Amino acid sequence: MPPLRRLIDQSLSAWHDRGPALKALSFGIIGVVNVAIDACVFFLALHFLTTSLIAANVLAWLVAVSGSYVMNSFITFARESGRKLRWRDYGTFAASGIVGVIANTTTLVVAAMFMPVWAAKGCAILVSFLVNFSLTHLVVFRTRPR
Repeated sequence: MPPLRRLIDQSLSAWHDRGPALKALSFGIIGVVNVAIDACVFFLALHFLTTSLIAANVLAWLVAVSGSYVMNSFITFARESGRKLRWRDYGTFAASGIVGVIANTTTLVVAAMFMPVWAAKGCAILVSFLVNFSLTHLVVFRTRPR
């Protein structure tokens, strides 16, 4: 088999098997969209609605978590979710996200003491990515026995 064809076959097989590394990549790409949503809502809220970092951050998370659930249900964890949206799964996803938003907000507030808010927000996003992917992969969309 030619090397290019073998690479294509291996890539397709990996996508269909959806191992943790590929899921993390997909989760990360969706996360980029969510970062844009989160950051826009955060800075708009901070400028127009409140001067509280915590309030702006929680509002931004509330907006972004719904889009994240939908995209991850249909893309990253499509096999596990059956590409179906369920209130129970959304509740579990949001609940696990609470751990992420706590990690995110804590990192934001502490880091903002030592660096500009935009840099602190970047650090907070990285921390919450690690927490959110771990919980989403291991708890929310874990493979259940049939």
